[in-house]
Amino acid sequence: MNPTIETMQSHRSIRKFKEKAIADEILESILKAAQCAATSNFIQAYTIIRVDDPDNRKTIAELCGTQPWILQAPIFLVFCADVNRLGMACQKHGKKMVAGYAEQFIVATVDTALVAQNTLLAAESLGLGGVFIGAIRNDPAMVCECLNIPQNAFPVFGMCLGYPDDDPPRKPRLPLKAVLKKDAYSQKGDDVLLDEYDTLIQTYYRTRDTHQREDTWCKQMAGFANRVIRPHIKSFLKSKGFWLR
Repeated sequence: MNPTIETMQSHRSIRKFKEKAIADEILESILKAAQCAATSNFIQAYTIIRVDDPDNRKTIAELCGTQPWILQAPIFLVFCADVNRLGMACQKHGKKMVAGYAEQFIVATVDTALVAQNTLLAAESLGLGGVFIGAIRNDPAMVCECLNIPQNAFPVFGMCLGYPDDDPPRKPRLPLKAVLKKDAYSQKGDDVLLDEYDTLIQTYYRTRDTHQREDTWCKQMAGFANRVIRPHIKSFLKSKGFWLR
């Protein structure tokens, strides 16, 4: 164990924040550290939008199902997968950018996820907390309109950041044996591991201080996987120039 691993293992989603501003130089340090994330082919295929405008925050919060922490967090960021700078680089050297391939979508999305995870980890190392907002994809076209996000870029998720005013318990993750395989993919023994994990998660939900409920991981996932979620995403991505071929 070291301070970095301790910080990583202490992660909780924070949705309640103190009324304390985050200094610009602190946010700048966080984002410069985040930029050190691995990036495919050195593309750095992301753009981060800091949303301060209260009207834009209100619009986004409503699109996300009225999540009040979007309005209350000292900092709200929108992480966009973005390959526009590739086009600018091509233009500088008299070449035409070949766009629309699924691989570009994967590269940009992965780059964005890596820089965002680095952002939250750096923030947590400084005593801040935050939460990812995947619901920004409920109506990504409206988010693009609100934030003037152009073609060849799209919002992947948002992030609230601030000084925590809450201390929720850490939610147990799947046992390592369920996700770490040796030499080849195998589900041998996973049914037993999931039964054990369900018991652990059920105890977690029953005993936490707030929002106690009767639930297990498999029950949650069965409900999640048994319904269509955001069916508009494929057509939206194509409209933004991704996943065309």
